[in-house]
Amino acid sequence: MRAFSLLLSLLALCWGPFVTAQELPALGADRTQVSVSGLSSGGFMAVQYSVAWSSEVMGVGVVAGGLYNCGARFAGLGAPAVIANCMDRAWSAEDSWRAVTGFARDRVIDPVSNIARQRVYLFSGSHDSVVVPAVVRSVFDFYRLARVPGSALRYVDSLPASHAFVSATVGGPCEQKTSIYVVQCVDNGRNYDQPFEILNHIYGLRGAPAAPLSARPIAFDQRLYGSGFAAMANTGYAYVPEECRRRSGCRVHVVFHGCVQSVDSLGGSDVIYAQLGYNRWADNNRIILLYPQVDKSPTWAGMPLTWQVNPFGCWDWWGYSQTFGFQLRHGLQIDSVRRMVARLEQQP
Repeated sequence: MRAFSLLLSLLALCWGPFVTAQELPALGADRTQVSVSGLSSGGFMAVQYSVAWSSEVMGVGVVAGGLYNCGARFAGLGAPAVIANCMDRAWSAEDSWRAVTGFARDRVIDPVSNIARQRVYLFSGSHDSVVVPAVVRSVFDFYRLARVPGSALRYVDSLPASHAFVSATVGGPCEQKTSIYVVQCVDNGRNYDQPFEILNHIYGLRGAPAAPLSARPIAFDQRLYGSGFAAMANTGYAYVPEECRRRSGCRVHVVFHGCVQSVDSLGGSDVIYAQLGYNRWADNNRIILLYPQVDKSPTWAGMPLTWQVNPFGCWDWWGYSQTFGFQLRHGLQIDSVRRMVARLEQQP
């Protein structure tokens, strides 16, 4: 018996996360009210996810993100070509749309007609030198090709923001690059609140921001949803308002962090999943927030940067997690996140 107890102790040390794994709660969320948003690689991922599963996504927010399939188009030419054609300058929205319609015809993504009913928020800071404003403008052109109505398509490019999320409460000066890629910008005499702007454009918020919050963010084991095969982190985070634990039918919004913005990449910081500002708007508006995570790939001393699979902890929009199909409906990362959303939609 003592030997058995010792074995359990050793297992807990080696595979503790498996022993103490927390699953996302089944909350009976409204499957018709799922939306996504993200910054940078998370913006690319928000576009990928919402195009691949357009029948299941009713809104998308893209902050400094780029066109669907751009990474796949240039990945074979190497990282410099991907950066040059997808971030430093704008790829063709028409070519992106042709790829989407072709994939839909092959039934590897949802029918493109679904995209036209989505509500879309696009943002580019005029001081963004990482994903230049012309790239986000091409995403605007893509959604016009998809026939998203003008009333549902919002494009913001008037703020002098660097490459970052814009928060009303945390972050550095608007024009400057920061290590956490979160800034504060003044617009018409008040701090621009990007989480509010995204959620309000998608859902039309009625509730005021909560202070204090009704709950605390929770950590959950992403491996239960296939993250290990998808080159994602072991742990993800979610914010579940107390009202959404008591009553089913809440909406779900997925926030895709940018490169070097996972909790691990930020040294354990909770700035994205707890401080950015989404949670306080979700609380009184019956919105569950899902914060999936991708960590930087493992390294060792002297390992060249070019040998690393994902050195900055980015979402996969160019094919590091799988050579073909990462941008399609059953791409590994897309599928893993969809499983998380499906768990939230299950009846308790």
